[in-house]
Amino acid sequence: MPIYDYHCPACGHRFEALVRSGSTPACPQCASTALDKCVSPIAPAGKIEAIRMAHRRVAAAQGHFDHYSPADKAKLLQGKKNI
Repeated sequence: MPIYDYHCPACGHRFEALVRSGSTPACPQCASTALDKCVSPIAPAGKIEAIRMAHRRVAAAQGHFDHYSPADKAKLLQGKKNI
């Protein structure tokens, strides 16, 4: 499930959403589903790893552990270490 950037024309809010295939997100501020998908800027080279790990943490918090090793999954589930 990819993370997309969206802009809500109704209230002007810009946000990211982890979107399942075929689903439509709603604006977290006004609940509108009439959203514009935005082009995401490319991350600077030094920040790509930090951004990737932040996205993994978001996915893990939402129950998606596909990209973690078994050891990292166990650590996250036990709450002993942030990855």
